[in-house]
Amino acid sequence: MAHIHEKIDFTVAIFVVRERRILLIHHRKLDKWLPLGGHIELDEDPEVAALREAREESGLEVELVGERPPTTEPGTRALIAPRFLDIHRITETHEHIGMLYWARPRNGSVSLAQAEHHDIRWCSATDLDELQPPMSSAVKWYCRKAIEEIGA
Repeated sequence: MAHIHEKIDFTVAIFVVRERRILLIHHRKLDKWLPLGGHIELDEDPEVAALREAREESGLEVELVGERPPTTEPGTRALIAPRFLDIHRITETHEHIGMLYWARPRNGSVSLAQAEHHDIRWCSATDLDELQPPMSSAVKWYCRKAIEEIGA
Protein backbone atom coordinates (compact mmCIF):
# COMPACT_ATOMS: atom_id res chain seq x y z
CA MET A 1 0.00 0.00 0.00
CA ALA A 2 1.20 3.50 -0.68
CA HIS A 3 2.31 5.57 2.24
CA ILE A 4 -0.26 8.00 3.61
CA HIS A 5 2.43 10.52 4.49
CA GLU A 6 6.08 10.82 3.50
CA LYS A 7 7.29 11.09 7.11
CA ILE A 8 4.98 8.89 9.16
CA ASP A 9 2.30 6.21 8.82
CA PHE A 10 0.02 4.38 11.23
CA THR A 11 0.26 0.59 11.28
CA VAL A 12 -1.19 -2.40 13.11
CA ALA A 13 0.51 -5.56 14.33
CA ILE A 14 -1.63 -8.51 15.32
CA PHE A 15 -0.17 -11.05 17.74
CA VAL A 16 -2.49 -14.05 17.29
CA VAL A 17 -2.20 -16.67 20.04
CA ARG A 18 -3.65 -20.20 20.06
CA GLU A 19 -2.75 -22.92 22.58
CA ARG A 20 0.27 -20.96 23.87
CA ARG A 21 1.66 -20.53 20.34
CA ILE A 22 1.90 -17.32 18.35
CA LEU A 23 1.34 -17.00 14.61
CA LEU A 24 4.33 -15.50 12.79
CA ILE A 25 5.20 -14.75 9.20
CA HIS A 26 8.63 -14.61 7.55
CA HIS A 27 8.24 -11.37 5.61
CA ARG A 28 9.55 -11.72 2.05
CA LYS A 29 10.60 -8.06 1.47
CA LEU A 30 12.01 -7.39 4.96
CA ASP A 31 13.47 -10.89 5.51
CA LYS A 32 12.25 -10.81 9.13
CA TRP A 33 9.98 -12.89 11.34
CA LEU A 34 7.06 -10.68 12.35
CA PRO A 35 3.48 -10.84 13.56
CA LEU A 36 0.69 -10.24 11.07
CA GLY A 37 0.17 -6.59 10.25
CA GLY A 38 0.42 -3.63 7.93
CA HIS A 39 -0.63 -0.08 7.17
CA ILE A 40 -3.94 1.43 8.24
CA GLU A 41 -5.70 2.62 5.07
CA LEU A 42 -7.28 6.08 4.88
CA ASP A 43 -10.80 4.62 4.99
CA GLU A 44 -10.12 2.36 8.01
CA ASP A 45 -9.96 2.61 11.75
CA PRO A 46 -7.28 0.56 13.56
CA GLU A 47 -9.69 -2.29 14.43
CA VAL A 48 -10.84 -2.70 10.84
CA ALA A 49 -7.24 -2.62 9.64
CA ALA A 50 -6.17 -5.27 12.17
CA LEU A 51 -9.00 -7.62 11.18
CA ARG A 52 -8.33 -7.07 7.46
CA GLU A 53 -4.56 -7.59 7.75
CA ALA A 54 -5.02 -10.78 9.79
CA ARG A 55 -7.41 -12.19 7.18
CA GLU A 56 -5.26 -11.14 4.18
CA GLU A 57 -1.99 -12.39 5.64
CA SER A 58 -3.14 -15.64 7.25
CA GLY A 59 -6.61 -16.61 6.04
CA LEU A 60 -7.87 -16.38 9.63
CA GLU A 61 -10.77 -14.41 11.04
CA VAL A 62 -9.55 -13.20 14.43
CA GLU A 63 -11.03 -11.70 17.57
CA LEU A 64 -9.12 -8.77 19.03
CA VAL A 65 -8.49 -9.06 22.77
CA GLY A 66 -9.27 -6.06 24.93
CA GLU A 67 -11.97 -3.98 26.44
CA ARG A 68 -14.36 -1.84 24.44
CA PRO A 69 -15.62 1.08 26.53
CA PRO A 70 -19.42 1.42 26.64
CA THR A 71 -19.24 4.92 25.18
CA THR A 72 -20.57 4.33 21.65
CA GLU A 73 -23.32 6.76 20.73
CA PRO A 74 -24.37 8.59 17.56
CA GLY A 75 -21.26 10.07 15.97
CA THR A 76 -18.87 8.12 18.20
CA ARG A 77 -17.70 4.51 18.14
CA ALA A 78 -15.59 3.15 20.95
CA LEU A 79 -12.63 1.04 19.81
CA ILE A 80 -10.73 -1.76 21.47
CA ALA A 81 -7.45 -0.19 22.56
CA PRO A 82 -4.21 -1.74 21.34
CA ARG A 83 -2.26 -3.58 24.03
CA PHE A 84 0.85 -1.51 23.23
CA LEU A 85 1.94 1.35 20.97
CA ASP A 86 5.37 1.93 19.49
CA ILE A 87 7.13 4.08 16.96
CA HIS A 88 9.80 2.57 14.76
CA ARG A 89 12.03 3.89 12.04
CA ILE A 90 11.60 2.41 8.57
CA THR A 91 14.09 4.61 6.70
CA GLU A 92 16.12 7.67 7.61
CA THR A 93 13.11 9.88 6.81
CA HIS A 94 10.10 7.62 7.50
CA GLU A 95 8.59 6.17 10.70
CA HIS A 96 5.62 4.03 11.65
CA ILE A 97 3.42 4.48 14.70
CA GLY A 98 2.48 0.91 15.49
CA MET A 99 -0.68 -0.20 17.26
CA LEU A 100 -0.04 -3.67 18.67
CA TYR A 101 -3.06 -5.90 19.24
CA TRP A 102 -3.46 -9.27 20.92
CA ALA A 103 -5.88 -11.61 19.14
CA ARG A 104 -7.33 -15.13 19.10
CA PRO A 105 -8.28 -17.07 15.97
CA ARG A 106 -12.04 -17.48 15.42
CA ASN A 107 -12.54 -19.06 11.99
CA GLY A 108 -10.60 -20.19 8.96
CA SER A 109 -7.42 -22.09 8.43
CA VAL A 110 -3.91 -20.73 8.14
CA SER A 111 -2.72 -20.12 4.59
CA LEU A 112 0.50 -18.59 3.28
CA ALA A 113 0.30 -15.25 1.43
CA GLN A 114 3.05 -16.30 -0.99
CA ALA A 115 3.49 -12.90 -2.61
CA GLU A 116 4.31 -11.35 0.78
CA HIS A 117 5.80 -14.13 2.92
CA HIS A 118 8.30 -16.96 2.74
CA ASP A 119 6.64 -18.86 5.59
CA ILE A 120 3.88 -18.75 8.18
CA ARG A 121 3.91 -20.84 11.37
CA TRP A 122 2.73 -21.22 14.94
CA CYS A 123 5.63 -20.81 17.39
CA SER A 124 5.99 -21.50 21.10
CA ALA A 125 7.90 -19.08 23.32
CA THR A 126 10.96 -21.34 23.10
CA ASP A 127 10.71 -21.59 19.29
CA LEU A 128 11.32 -17.84 19.06
CA ASP A 129 15.01 -18.31 19.88
CA GLU A 130 15.46 -20.80 17.01
CA LEU A 131 14.00 -18.76 14.15
CA GLN A 132 16.24 -17.94 11.20
CA PRO A 133 16.84 -15.16 10.49
CA PRO A 134 16.83 -14.32 14.20
CA MET A 135 13.88 -12.30 15.48
CA SER A 136 14.51 -8.85 16.96
CA SER A 137 14.53 -8.60 20.75
CA ALA A 138 11.60 -6.16 20.73
CA VAL A 139 9.34 -8.38 18.62
CA LYS A 140 10.34 -11.42 20.69
CA TRP A 141 9.36 -9.58 23.89
CA TYR A 142 5.92 -8.73 22.46
CA CYS A 143 5.44 -12.35 21.31
CA ARG A 144 6.27 -13.73 24.75
CA LYS A 145 4.05 -11.14 26.46
CA ALA A 146 1.11 -12.06 24.20
CA ILE A 147 1.62 -15.78 24.85
CA GLU A 148 1.84 -15.12 28.59
CA GLU A 149 -1.30 -12.99 28.70
CA ILE A 150 -3.53 -14.83 26.23
CA GLY A 151 -2.24 -18.35 26.68
CA ALA A 152 -3.01 -18.39 30.41
